[in-house]
Amino acid sequence: MLYKSNLVLYDRQTESLWMQITGEAVAGGLTGAKLSLVPAAIVSFKEWRDAFPEGKVLSRKTGHQRSYGRNPYVGYDEVGQAPFLYSDPLDSRLRPMERVVAVEQGGMSKAYPLPLLRKERVIEDTVGGRRLVIFYSAGTTSALDADQIRDSRDVGATGVYTPAVDGRKLTFEADARGFKDLETGSIWNILGQAVSGPLAGKRLTPVVHSNLFWFAQAAFSPETVVYGNQ
Repeated sequence: MLYKSNLVLYDRQTESLWMQITGEAVAGGLTGAKLSLVPAAIVSFKEWRDAFPEGKVLSRKTGHQRSYGRNPYVGYDEVGQAPFLYSDPLDSRLRPMERVVAVEQGGMSKAYPLPLLRKERVIEDTVGGRRLVIFYSAGTTSALDADQIRDSRDVGATGVYTPAVDGRKLTFEADARGFKDLETGSIWNILGQAVSGPLAGKRLTPVVHSNLFWFAQAAFSPETVVYGNQ
């Protein structure tokens, strides 16, 4: 099922219905309950493999005949088109299918357009009183563009973090090797790991965020502030 073109799921134990975008049960025995959100990022396999060389990868040998690697929604994320099965009014501050990074902290919701992130690569900001930094790196393929995902265009990857380690505040800038903190010159990757320099081995604390289309963010959080539009 869809609600405002956003997936509705059910749990097998109570068959309650849950909104994907909010993690809230909207029908059934658990109505009103909310799932705990955890930080997650969509990155390229290369970036993940480099960061976690001993990590385990789900095999495609599942025992089921599925077209893994194929996109059944060819062209879904064309930025100029209208959202699929969506009839509510659209927020004109951004194009409906514009990808954004959305952060909600301290009762405030803020969206960061990916075209701006692609240009800046590093954005430091404060949301709801919480200081944060957003990284952007190229090299991650869209799952919703071409018929074969491997042939899709590059939409990049993002990470959102608290810019501090062991109580020490850090300031970041883009670097050819990743992201550099100005305080120590250490180099960090998109997953918030310091990979070289004095802080090598340290990790930034991830901030819960969403990578989604603007129409969905605006539909469920119409009070969202768009970074750069203030």
